Amino acid sequence: MTDLGTLSNIAQILGALTVIGGVVFAVAQLIEYRRQRQETSAAELMKLFHNPELARAVRLIRDLPDDVSAEELRGRGSEYELAAIVACTTYETIGLLVFLDVTPFQLVRQLTGGIAVVMWRKLRRWNSQVRNEQSQPSWAEWFQWLAELLQRHTDEKETEPAYKKYAAWAPHA
Repeated sequence: MTDLGTLSNIAQILGALTVIGGVVFAVAQLIEYRRQRQETSAAELMKLFHNPELARAVRLIRDLPDDVSAEELRGRGSEYELAAIVACTTYETIGLLVFLDVTPFQLVRQLTGGIAVVMWRKLRRWNSQVRNEQSQPSWAEWFQWLAELLQRHTDEKETEPAYKKYAAWAPHA
């Protein structure tokens, strides 16, 4: 027969295994939650880029000179300033989501890195003037943060187009 000490040891071992199993399960759930959150974020981000309003804004802004002034932008018509606001608010949201680690930076860099940097290059002077006019230094702060971050984390190899960089890529069997 088994004595009380042996049963106590078995109970302690089972208790420890239960706690370890619970911790392993919790960690697995957290990893899965983070993966799902990133997938949801990616899907929402892709929807954002399929927004016709953003497409129109990018189309108008890309033809502007770098560092366009508020006067020049407004002189082109109200649709240009609306396009600038659409670009700013879109990239403002994305920048904050990256900062809060809701949307992975690498995903944003791959999806829109170049466009965001170009949009900022075109609109940075206008943004500065809007900040001064409105006495609101935080206007488009996350857009600026994101564009500057993307600019810093882009090297020559990363600017190579995907069709060249990944020409030898093949799907997993």
